[in-house]
Amino acid sequence: MDRILSKKNRVLLTELVRTDFKLRYQGSVLGYTWSLLKPLLLFVILYIVFVYFLKIGKDVPHYPVYLLLGIVLWNFFNEITSQSLSSIVGRGDLIRKIRIPRWIIVFSSSISALINLCLNLIVVGIFMVINQVPLSPSILLLPFNIVEIYLFALGLSLFLSAAYVKFRDVSYVWEVVLQAGFYATPIIYPLSMITSDFVQKLLLLSPIAQAVQDARYNVVTHQAVTSSSIFESFLYVALPMIIVVAILLGGIAYFRKESKYFAENI
Repeated sequence: MDRILSKKNRVLLTELVRTDFKLRYQGSVLGYTWSLLKPLLLFVILYIVFVYFLKIGKDVPHYPVYLLLGIVLWNFFNEITSQSLSSIVGRGDLIRKIRIPRWIIVFSSSISALINLCLNLIVVGIFMVINQVPLSPSILLLPFNIVEIYLFALGLSLFLSAAYVKFRDVSYVWEVVLQAGFYATPIIYPLSMITSDFVQKLLLLSPIAQAVQDARYNVVTHQAVTSSSIFESFLYVALPMIIVVAILLGGIAYFRKESKYFAENI
């Protein structure tokens, strides 16, 4: 633990995060503003298509904020896994030249995504004021929902980044998985639209779907369908969190096993 929290590692982590931000927006006119514009532009497009044309979400209170929060949280998950996937290979020169803890490279990518999330949540807060969303004490539970998404994404990132060193096809497979996951997760549509109880329960077994719905319940409206409202057994309610812990521990174990050979395979 002392080694993980050492001053040297903290300085290295800070420099990696700072460098990541500089490289990501290098040559861009708007720079860091894109971290705010990307989810907002996607929100505007989806809102016009699904609300004005398809009339989806008209029965959901404060649906614009409901939709925006879902997009922001999904982008957070997407950014962590997508950026971390190629992080080890992208820092190949550094790994070959300097002996550093490999996990810090993946961790730095996740911290960059966390910073972006904080900025995006400020925008969500502004929309809450505009839409006159009443504040509820349950909003204090939002950090727990974010931590669940973060740990789930971090576990996947550790596995994906290690696998990508050996199998470059992983990036293409994960891109398809993310695309399918976006539509399978109730991000752009209310879960209440699905009339089948079985399908609702099946979707809410996904940690990302469960966390997003809980976040909407805690922040936007108590009409949001959550695991607690449709599952009678506590085991099913806790299953997404069990999956998160399993993915995180599995990702750590696989990353630790493969990290010995990173310098040779990159």
